[in-house]
Amino acid sequence: MKKKLSLAQLDTRDKKVLMRVDFNVPLDTENRITDDTRIQAALPSIQNVLEKTGSLILMSHLGRPKGRPDPAYSLRPVADRLAELVDVPVRFASDSVGPSATGLAGKLQNGEILLLENLRYATGETENDPGFAAGLANLGDLYVNDAFGTAHRAHASTVGVTTYFDNRAAGFLMEKELEYLGQILANPARPFVALLGGAKIKGKVDVILNLLDKVDTLLLGGGMIFTFFKLHGLAVGNSLVDSGSLPVVKEITEKAKSSRANLVLPEDCVVSTDFSDRGQKKEVLVTDIPEGWQGLDIGSQTVAKYCKIIEEARAIFWNGPMGVFEIPAFATGTRAIGEAVAKATDAGCNSIVGGGDSVAALNQLGLAGRISHISTGGGASLEFMAGRELPGVAALTDT
Repeated sequence: MKKKLSLAQLDTRDKKVLMRVDFNVPLDTENRITDDTRIQAALPSIQNVLEKTGSLILMSHLGRPKGRPDPAYSLRPVADRLAELVDVPVRFASDSVGPSATGLAGKLQNGEILLLENLRYATGETENDPGFAAGLANLGDLYVNDAFGTAHRAHASTVGVTTYFDNRAAGFLMEKELEYLGQILANPARPFVALLGGAKIKGKVDVILNLLDKVDTLLLGGGMIFTFFKLHGLAVGNSLVDSGSLPVVKEITEKAKSSRANLVLPEDCVVSTDFSDRGQKKEVLVTDIPEGWQGLDIGSQTVAKYCKIIEEARAIFWNGPMGVFEIPAFATGTRAIGEAVAKATDAGCNSIVGGGDSVAALNQLGLAGRISHISTGGGASLEFMAGRELPGVAALTDT
Protein backbone atom coordinates (compact mmCIF):
# COMPACT_ATOMS: atom_id res chain seq x y z
CA MET A 1 0.00 0.00 0.00
CA LYS A 2 1.21 3.50 -0.81
CA LYS A 3 2.46 5.55 2.13
CA LYS A 4 0.20 8.42 3.14
CA LEU A 5 1.05 12.00 4.04
CA SER A 6 1.57 12.21 7.80
CA LEU A 7 0.42 14.82 10.28
CA ALA A 8 4.11 15.07 11.22
CA GLN A 9 4.77 16.47 7.73
CA LEU A 10 2.12 19.21 7.98
CA ASP A 11 2.96 22.77 8.98
CA THR A 12 0.02 23.47 11.28
CA ARG A 13 1.36 26.70 12.76
CA ASP A 14 -1.36 29.39 12.79
CA LYS A 15 -3.67 26.97 10.98
CA LYS A 16 -7.09 25.57 11.87
CA VAL A 17 -6.84 21.81 11.56
CA LEU A 18 -10.08 19.99 10.77
CA MET A 19 -9.51 16.52 12.24
CA ARG A 20 -11.77 13.48 12.00
CA VAL A 21 -11.43 11.50 15.22
CA ASP A 22 -13.22 8.44 16.56
CA PHE A 23 -14.92 9.48 19.79
CA ASN A 24 -17.60 6.82 19.50
CA VAL A 25 -17.27 5.95 23.19
CA PRO A 26 -19.65 3.89 25.34
CA LEU A 27 -22.00 5.87 27.61
CA ASP A 28 -24.13 4.68 30.51
CA THR A 29 -27.81 5.57 30.98
CA GLU A 30 -26.81 8.91 32.55
CA ASN A 31 -24.55 9.85 29.62
CA ARG A 32 -21.35 9.16 31.53
CA ILE A 33 -18.39 7.76 29.61
CA THR A 34 -17.62 4.20 30.73
CA ASP A 35 -14.43 3.76 28.66
CA ASP A 36 -12.34 6.67 27.31
CA THR A 37 -9.84 4.51 25.37
CA ARG A 38 -10.75 6.09 22.04
CA ILE A 39 -10.32 9.62 23.39
CA GLN A 40 -6.93 8.67 24.85
CA ALA A 41 -5.91 7.12 21.51
CA ALA A 42 -6.40 10.47 19.72
CA LEU A 43 -4.28 12.48 22.18
CA PRO A 44 -0.89 12.18 20.38
CA SER A 45 -2.32 13.80 17.22
CA ILE A 46 -4.21 16.43 19.21
CA GLN A 47 -1.15 17.34 21.29
CA ASN A 48 1.01 17.56 18.16
CA VAL A 49 -1.18 20.27 16.63
CA LEU A 50 -1.39 22.20 19.90
CA GLU A 51 2.37 22.06 20.41
CA LYS A 52 2.94 23.37 16.87
CA THR A 53 0.69 26.36 17.73
CA GLY A 54 -2.22 25.37 15.55
CA SER A 55 -5.87 25.08 16.57
CA LEU A 56 -8.15 22.07 16.28
CA ILE A 57 -11.68 21.51 15.05
CA LEU A 58 -12.53 17.94 15.98
CA MET A 59 -15.41 16.02 14.41
CA SER A 60 -16.79 12.61 15.27
CA HIS A 61 -19.92 10.51 15.38
CA LEU A 62 -21.31 8.72 18.42
CA GLY A 63 -23.76 5.84 18.12
CA ARG A 64 -26.58 5.84 15.60
CA PRO A 65 -28.90 8.79 16.17
CA LYS A 66 -30.54 8.23 12.75
CA GLY A 67 -29.95 11.64 11.21
CA ARG A 68 -31.58 13.77 13.90
CA PRO A 69 -30.51 15.32 17.23
CA ASP A 70 -30.82 12.95 20.18
CA PRO A 71 -29.47 13.95 23.63
CA ALA A 72 -28.56 10.31 24.32
CA TYR A 73 -25.87 10.57 21.62
CA SER A 74 -24.49 14.03 22.35
CA LEU A 75 -20.72 14.50 22.30
CA ARG A 76 -20.86 17.05 25.14
CA PRO A 77 -19.65 14.50 27.75
CA VAL A 78 -16.72 13.80 25.42
CA ALA A 79 -15.83 17.51 25.31
CA ASP A 80 -15.79 17.60 29.12
CA ARG A 81 -13.57 14.51 29.35
CA LEU A 82 -11.21 15.75 26.63
CA ALA A 83 -10.77 19.06 28.49
CA GLU A 84 -9.60 17.10 31.54
CA LEU A 85 -7.08 15.15 29.47
CA VAL A 86 -5.52 18.02 27.48
CA ASP A 87 -5.65 20.70 30.18
CA VAL A 88 -6.87 23.38 27.77
CA PRO A 89 -10.45 24.62 27.32
CA VAL A 90 -12.49 22.62 24.82
CA ARG A 91 -15.23 24.64 23.16
CA PHE A 92 -18.33 22.74 22.09
CA ALA A 93 -20.54 23.51 19.09
CA SER A 94 -24.19 22.53 19.34
CA ASP A 95 -24.17 21.59 15.64
CA SER A 96 -21.61 20.44 13.07
CA VAL A 97 -22.13 22.77 10.08
CA GLY A 98 -24.62 25.32 11.42
CA PRO A 99 -24.27 28.77 13.02
CA SER A 100 -22.79 27.47 16.29
CA ALA A 101 -19.97 25.59 14.55
CA THR A 102 -19.28 28.39 12.08
CA GLY A 103 -19.27 31.08 14.78
CA LEU A 104 -17.03 29.22 17.21
CA ALA A 105 -14.62 28.08 14.47
CA GLY A 106 -14.26 31.66 13.28
CA LYS A 107 -13.18 32.82 16.76
CA LEU A 108 -10.83 29.91 17.44
CA GLN A 109 -7.32 30.94 18.53
CA ASN A 110 -4.03 29.04 18.32
CA GLY A 111 -3.79 26.34 20.98
CA GLU A 112 -7.57 26.01 21.32
CA ILE A 113 -9.89 23.10 20.58
CA LEU A 114 -13.42 23.04 19.22
CA LEU A 115 -15.43 19.81 19.23
CA LEU A 116 -18.43 19.68 16.90
CA GLU A 117 -21.68 18.00 17.89
CA ASN A 118 -22.36 14.48 16.63
CA LEU A 119 -21.90 14.36 12.84
CA ARG A 120 -24.70 11.80 12.52
CA TYR A 121 -27.27 14.25 13.82
CA ALA A 122 -27.41 15.15 10.11
CA THR A 123 -28.24 12.67 7.33
CA GLY A 124 -25.63 14.44 5.19
CA GLU A 125 -22.82 12.65 7.04
CA THR A 126 -23.69 9.05 6.20
CA GLU A 127 -25.03 10.03 2.75
CA ASN A 128 -21.74 11.77 1.93
CA ASP A 129 -23.75 14.83 0.93
CA PRO A 130 -21.61 17.39 -0.99
CA GLY A 131 -23.27 20.34 0.74
CA PHE A 132 -22.67 18.89 4.19
CA ALA A 133 -19.06 18.06 3.27
CA ALA A 134 -18.52 21.62 2.01
CA GLY A 135 -19.91 22.99 5.27
CA LEU A 136 -17.38 20.97 7.23
CA ALA A 137 -14.52 21.94 4.92
CA ASN A 138 -15.28 25.64 5.39
CA LEU A 139 -14.39 25.35 9.07
CA GLY A 140 -10.69 24.47 8.66
CA ASP A 141 -7.49 25.19 6.72
CA LEU A 142 -6.00 21.68 6.81
CA TYR A 143 -7.52 18.18 6.96
CA VAL A 144 -6.35 15.22 9.06
CA ASN A 145 -8.04 11.84 9.47
CA ASP A 146 -7.16 10.02 12.68
CA ALA A 147 -10.29 7.83 12.79
CA PHE A 148 -9.28 4.44 11.43
CA GLY A 149 -12.48 2.98 12.89
CA THR A 150 -14.57 4.84 10.29
CA ALA A 151 -12.11 4.62 7.37
CA HIS A 152 -14.16 1.86 5.74
CA ARG A 153 -17.14 4.23 5.38
CA ALA A 154 -17.43 6.69 2.48
CA HIS A 155 -19.02 9.42 4.60
CA ALA A 156 -18.87 13.21 4.32
CA SER A 157 -16.26 13.58 7.08
CA THR A 158 -14.01 10.81 5.73
CA VAL A 159 -14.32 11.17 1.95
CA GLY A 160 -16.53 14.04 0.76
CA VAL A 161 -14.72 16.72 2.77
CA THR A 162 -11.30 15.70 1.40
CA THR A 163 -12.07 17.07 -2.07
CA TYR A 164 -11.78 20.59 -0.64
CA PHE A 165 -8.21 20.20 0.63
CA ASP A 166 -4.95 19.97 -1.35
CA ASN A 167 -3.30 17.91 1.38
CA ARG A 168 -5.11 15.25 3.39
CA ALA A 169 -2.95 13.78 6.14
CA ALA A 170 -3.13 10.69 8.31
CA GLY A 171 -3.05 11.27 12.06
CA PHE A 172 -0.69 9.25 14.23
CA LEU A 173 -3.30 6.66 15.22
CA MET A 174 -4.31 6.15 11.59
CA GLU A 175 -0.62 5.79 10.67
CA LYS A 176 -0.07 3.22 13.40
CA GLU A 177 -3.05 1.13 12.26
CA LEU A 178 -1.95 1.15 8.62
CA GLU A 179 1.63 0.32 9.56
CA TYR A 180 0.76 -2.68 11.75
CA LEU A 181 -2.00 -4.12 9.57
CA GLY A 182 -0.14 -3.42 6.34
CA GLN A 183 3.05 -5.05 7.59
CA ILE A 184 1.39 -8.22 8.87
CA LEU A 185 -0.40 -8.72 5.54
CA ALA A 186 2.51 -7.83 3.27
CA ASN A 187 5.51 -9.25 5.10
CA PRO A 188 4.62 -11.25 8.22
CA ALA A 189 7.06 -13.23 10.30
CA ARG A 190 6.44 -16.98 9.96
CA PRO A 191 4.58 -18.97 11.09
CA PHE A 192 1.70 -16.50 10.65
CA VAL A 193 -1.43 -17.65 12.51
CA ALA A 194 -4.91 -16.10 12.29
CA LEU A 195 -7.69 -16.77 14.79
CA LEU A 196 -11.23 -15.90 13.79
CA GLY A 197 -14.18 -16.32 16.12
CA GLY A 198 -17.51 -14.68 16.79
CA ALA A 199 -21.09 -15.72 16.23
CA LYS A 200 -21.66 -15.16 12.53
CA ILE A 201 -19.79 -16.24 9.44
CA LYS A 202 -21.23 -13.52 7.15
CA GLY A 203 -18.92 -10.67 8.16
CA LYS A 204 -15.83 -12.88 8.05
CA VAL A 205 -16.17 -14.62 4.65
CA ASP A 206 -13.94 -12.28 2.64
CA VAL A 207 -11.40 -12.14 5.48
CA ILE A 208 -11.16 -15.94 5.58
CA LEU A 209 -10.87 -16.21 1.79
CA ASN A 210 -8.11 -13.58 1.70
CA LEU A 211 -6.18 -14.99 4.66
CA LEU A 212 -6.19 -18.54 3.27
CA ASP A 213 -3.49 -17.41 0.84
CA LYS A 214 -1.52 -15.40 3.40
CA VAL A 215 -1.42 -17.25 6.73
CA ASP A 216 0.18 -20.57 7.60
CA THR A 217 -2.61 -21.65 9.95
CA LEU A 218 -6.19 -20.37 10.26
CA LEU A 219 -7.92 -21.33 13.51
CA LEU A 220 -11.70 -20.97 13.71
CA GLY A 221 -13.89 -20.75 16.81
CA GLY A 222 -17.09 -19.12 18.06
CA GLY A 223 -20.60 -19.69 16.79
CA MET A 224 -19.52 -19.68 13.15
CA ILE A 225 -17.97 -23.16 13.43
CA PHE A 226 -21.34 -24.91 13.57
CA THR A 227 -22.18 -23.86 10.01
CA PHE A 228 -18.97 -25.65 8.96
CA PHE A 229 -19.98 -28.74 10.94
CA LYS A 230 -23.44 -28.64 9.36
CA LEU A 231 -21.81 -28.60 5.92
CA HIS A 232 -19.78 -31.68 6.87
CA GLY A 233 -22.99 -33.49 7.79
CA LEU A 234 -22.52 -33.42 11.56
CA ALA A 235 -25.44 -33.12 13.98
CA VAL A 236 -25.16 -29.75 15.75
CA GLY A 237 -28.20 -29.88 18.05
CA ASN A 238 -29.53 -26.39 18.79
CA SER A 239 -26.20 -24.70 17.98
CA LEU A 240 -26.14 -21.52 15.90
CA VAL A 241 -26.23 -22.30 12.17
CA ASP A 242 -26.37 -19.76 9.35
CA SER A 243 -27.98 -21.85 6.62
CA GLY A 244 -27.79 -18.97 4.15
CA SER A 245 -24.00 -19.05 4.41
CA LEU A 246 -23.63 -22.77 3.62
CA PRO A 247 -22.63 -22.07 -0.03
CA VAL A 248 -19.79 -19.73 1.01
CA VAL A 249 -18.69 -22.13 3.75
CA LYS A 250 -18.44 -24.78 1.02
CA GLU A 251 -16.39 -22.34 -1.09
CA ILE A 252 -14.06 -21.72 1.89
CA THR A 253 -13.68 -25.45 2.53
CA GLU A 254 -12.86 -26.12 -1.13
CA LYS A 255 -10.38 -23.25 -1.38
CA ALA A 256 -8.65 -24.40 1.81
CA LYS A 257 -7.69 -27.68 0.11
CA SER A 258 -5.38 -25.88 -2.33
CA SER A 259 -4.44 -22.78 -0.35
CA ARG A 260 -1.32 -22.01 1.66
CA ALA A 261 -3.15 -22.13 4.97
CA ASN A 262 -4.01 -25.09 7.13
CA LEU A 263 -7.67 -24.46 8.05
CA VAL A 264 -8.32 -25.85 11.54
CA LEU A 265 -11.73 -26.41 13.17
CA PRO A 266 -12.36 -27.38 16.82
CA GLU A 267 -12.30 -31.04 17.80
CA ASP A 268 -14.49 -30.67 20.87
CA CYS A 269 -16.80 -28.08 22.37
CA VAL A 270 -18.68 -27.16 25.53
CA VAL A 271 -22.42 -27.67 25.10
CA SER A 272 -25.36 -26.63 27.25
CA THR A 273 -29.11 -27.13 27.42
CA ASP A 274 -29.62 -23.37 27.70
CA PHE A 275 -28.04 -20.14 26.41
CA SER A 276 -27.20 -19.09 29.97
CA ASP A 277 -25.27 -20.29 33.01
CA ARG A 278 -28.41 -21.99 34.33
CA GLY A 279 -28.47 -24.97 31.98
CA GLN A 280 -26.66 -28.29 32.19
CA LYS A 281 -23.15 -28.15 30.76
CA LYS A 282 -20.70 -30.75 29.44
CA GLU A 283 -17.80 -31.20 27.05
CA VAL A 284 -18.24 -33.38 23.96
CA LEU A 285 -16.48 -34.14 20.70
CA VAL A 286 -17.92 -32.11 17.81
CA THR A 287 -19.15 -35.40 16.37
CA ASP A 288 -21.23 -36.07 19.49
CA ILE A 289 -23.34 -32.94 20.08
CA PRO A 290 -26.63 -34.20 21.60
CA GLU A 291 -30.03 -33.26 20.24
CA GLY A 292 -31.43 -30.26 22.10
CA TRP A 293 -28.00 -29.03 23.28
CA GLN A 294 -26.04 -26.09 21.86
CA GLY A 295 -22.32 -25.43 21.54
CA LEU A 296 -21.21 -22.31 23.42
CA ASP A 297 -17.42 -22.61 23.72
CA ILE A 298 -14.47 -24.57 22.38
CA GLY A 299 -13.44 -27.62 24.43
CA SER A 300 -10.25 -28.39 26.37
CA GLN A 301 -8.81 -30.61 23.63
CA THR A 302 -9.18 -27.76 21.13
CA VAL A 303 -7.79 -25.23 23.60
CA ALA A 304 -4.64 -27.33 24.04
CA LYS A 305 -4.21 -27.77 20.27
CA TYR A 306 -4.79 -24.08 19.48
CA CYS A 307 -2.48 -22.90 22.27
CA LYS A 308 0.32 -25.12 20.96
CA ILE A 309 -0.04 -23.58 17.48
CA ILE A 310 -0.14 -20.07 18.96
CA GLU A 311 2.96 -20.75 21.04
CA GLU A 312 4.97 -21.44 17.88
CA ALA A 313 3.62 -18.43 15.95
CA ARG A 314 5.73 -15.39 15.07
CA ALA A 315 2.80 -13.31 13.80
CA ILE A 316 -0.83 -13.46 14.99
CA PHE A 317 -4.06 -11.78 13.92
CA TRP A 318 -7.07 -12.39 16.18
CA ASN A 319 -10.65 -11.25 15.74
CA GLY A 320 -13.64 -12.62 17.61
CA PRO A 321 -14.09 -14.67 20.81
CA MET A 322 -13.96 -18.47 20.87
CA GLY A 323 -17.26 -18.77 22.71
CA VAL A 324 -19.97 -16.82 24.54
CA PHE A 325 -17.35 -15.19 26.77
CA GLU A 326 -19.79 -12.73 28.34
CA ILE A 327 -21.26 -15.71 30.22
CA PRO A 328 -18.48 -16.83 32.62
CA ALA A 329 -19.33 -20.52 32.19
CA PHE A 330 -18.39 -20.26 28.49
CA ALA A 331 -15.42 -17.88 28.71
CA THR A 332 -12.75 -20.54 29.28
CA GLY A 333 -11.78 -20.92 25.61
CA THR A 334 -11.49 -17.20 24.94
CA ARG A 335 -9.53 -16.69 28.17
CA ALA A 336 -7.07 -19.46 27.30
CA ILE A 337 -6.57 -18.11 23.78
CA GLY A 338 -6.06 -14.56 25.10
CA GLU A 339 -3.46 -15.77 27.58
CA ALA A 340 -1.71 -17.81 24.88
CA VAL A 341 -1.54 -14.81 22.51
CA ALA A 342 -0.18 -12.61 25.32
CA LYS A 343 2.42 -15.26 26.21
CA ALA A 344 3.49 -15.56 22.56
CA THR A 345 3.79 -11.77 22.37
CA ASP A 346 6.00 -11.78 25.48
CA ALA A 347 8.25 -14.21 23.60
CA GLY A 348 8.61 -11.86 20.63
CA CYS A 349 5.59 -12.65 18.44
CA ASN A 350 3.95 -9.73 16.60
CA SER A 351 0.28 -9.84 17.65
CA ILE A 352 -2.66 -7.81 16.39
CA VAL A 353 -6.15 -8.01 17.84
CA GLY A 354 -8.75 -6.55 15.50
CA GLY A 355 -11.40 -4.69 17.43
CA GLY A 356 -14.80 -5.72 18.75
CA ASP A 357 -15.52 -8.43 21.29
CA SER A 358 -12.00 -9.84 21.30
CA VAL A 359 -10.71 -6.46 22.54
CA ALA A 360 -13.43 -6.40 25.20
CA ALA A 361 -12.32 -9.87 26.26
CA LEU A 362 -8.66 -8.79 26.50
CA ASN A 363 -9.59 -5.76 28.60
CA GLN A 364 -11.74 -7.93 30.84
CA LEU A 365 -8.84 -10.36 31.30
CA GLY A 366 -6.31 -7.59 31.89
CA LEU A 367 -4.20 -8.73 28.93
CA ALA A 368 -4.48 -5.71 26.61
CA GLY A 369 -1.05 -4.36 27.63
CA ARG A 370 0.62 -7.58 26.46
CA ILE A 371 -0.52 -7.36 22.83
CA SER A 372 1.63 -5.72 20.11
CA HIS A 373 -1.28 -3.75 18.63
CA ILE A 374 -4.97 -3.52 19.41
CA SER A 375 -6.89 -2.09 16.47
CA THR A 376 -9.37 0.68 17.23
CA GLY A 377 -11.54 -0.30 14.28
CA GLY A 378 -13.23 -3.70 14.27
CA GLY A 379 -15.06 -3.31 10.96
CA ALA A 380 -12.24 -1.34 9.34
CA SER A 381 -9.58 -3.85 10.38
CA LEU A 382 -11.66 -6.72 8.97
CA GLU A 383 -12.15 -4.87 5.66
CA PHE A 384 -8.40 -4.23 5.55
CA MET A 385 -7.58 -7.88 6.28
CA ALA A 386 -10.04 -8.88 3.55
CA GLY A 387 -7.81 -7.00 1.11
CA ARG A 388 -10.29 -4.22 0.40
CA GLU A 389 -9.38 -0.58 -0.15
CA LEU A 390 -10.75 1.63 2.65
CA PRO A 391 -12.38 4.79 1.21
CA GLY A 392 -11.17 6.99 4.09
CA VAL A 393 -7.58 5.85 3.53
CA ALA A 394 -7.74 6.09 -0.26
CA ALA A 395 -8.84 9.74 0.10
CA LEU A 396 -5.62 10.70 1.92
CA THR A 397 -2.65 12.17 0.05
CA ASP A 398 -0.06 9.68 -1.24
CA THR A 399 3.62 10.46 -0.66
